[in-house]
Formats: sequence, C-alpha cells, structure tokens
Amino acid sequence: TNTYLLNTVVYVQSNAVLRIEPGTVIQGGTNETALVAREGIPNLVSALWVTRGGQQFAEGTAESPVIFTMEGDDVTDPNDIPPTLTGQWGGIVVMGRARINTASDDEGDAATPKYDLYEGVTSPGLNWEHAFGGDNDDDSSGVLRYVSIRHTGNEFAEARELNSLSMGAVGRGTVIEHVESFAGSDDGFEFWGGTVNTKYLVAAFIEDDDFDTDQGYAGTNQFWFG
Repeated sequence: TNTYLLNTVVYVQSNAVLRIEPGTVIQGGTNETALVAREGIPNLVSALWVTRGGQQFAEGTAESPVIFTMEGDDVTDPNDIPPTLTGQWGGIVVMGRARINTASDDEGDAATPKYDLYEGVTSPGLNWEHAFGGDNDDDSSGVLRYVSIRHTGNEFAEARELNSLSMGAVGRGTVIEHVESFAGSDDGFEFWGGTVNTKYLVAAFIEDDDFDTDQGYAGTNQFWFG
C-alpha cells in the first residue's frame, strides 16, 4: 500500500538487499529543485541503481504488480498520463559480476576479468557503483517479477539517457520475468554482456530500441513483445 519517492540515484550497495512488496509504487522524482546530485552522474536525475554484489527483490503478482513510474502519476487512473510522455525520470539500473567480452574503459578492457563503467558516467562512483563485469556467470542480482517501469529515459549526461531497465553483466542467477517497460525515451531493455535469462517482457511505446544487446550478452529469452 506504500508509495516511495526517489529524489536522487538511490544505490543498492554491495551486500545490501532491497525487498519491494507486491503493490508497491516507486515514483522517480521530476522536480529538479528537489533532486540531489551524485558523484559521477553529470545531471540531476532520479533512478534505482543496483550495484555489483547488491540485490533487489521486486516481487509483484499479476494482481498487484510493483510499479516504477514518474512523480505525480496516479496509477489508479489509466488516462492521466499519455504513453507519449517519456524521459521524466531515470529508470532501473542493475550491475552484475558476469562476463563481458569487451569494455569501452581502457583499464577495464585490459583487466582480468574485464569490467566496464556505465556509459556516460564521469567516474566509477564513490564505491565503484557504476562498474559492471566479472567472471561469475551465475551471479544473482535478485528478482524482478511482475514489475511495470513507466515514463523513463531522463538524460543523465550529454546525449545519454537511462533505459527503462539497464543490465550490465547481470548473471543467470538473477530472475527477470513478467516485466513491462512502458513509455521510455531510450531503450526498453538493454543488456551489456552478462548471462541473465528472461521470460515475458513487454516493451511498449519505446522511442529507441525495444530490446538491445551488447558486449557479448549470452542468455536465453522467451516471450518478448514489442
């Protein structure tokens, strides 16, 4: 029955576990005067960011999904915000410890195992929150099940937007099933490397790619709808 407001990039740090109950609504802040800056994120933006070693268990049901949306969205009214309104807040980012086959970061590309930094950030973050990659293809970042992600894609750096669901080197121990990306200005679902498997994904009213894979992503996916 709760609604939570994100007024910054909220990190689920390594060894931390975030549990989100069915029916919970999480709103991404849109009021720039209330947003709080984060190290390495050039622009003010709200987002939920699961770091390497952190876990998020957002487990809704068909009757009571977990809803991530923009500030002010009345989720009981299907007509208050049109599907053409995108880019209002960031989105969900999940960083894992599975393998990637290359990296844009020179040090990360030369490392063993390889790692990379999320595109557009200006630093790894105070606790290396923006890094992804490793050698554990069975890594688990938690569960996303019966989740709706709406009105995402805020520009967090010049010409760089967050996706509805961004996955960097997410391992196959993670469960992603029955997830909807709705009204995003960038990609609906983007995989940078990793091995996570998915089922039942919907990408609707997405202004860039519905589904995008890079850096050697290797997973099994069923029942995608764009």
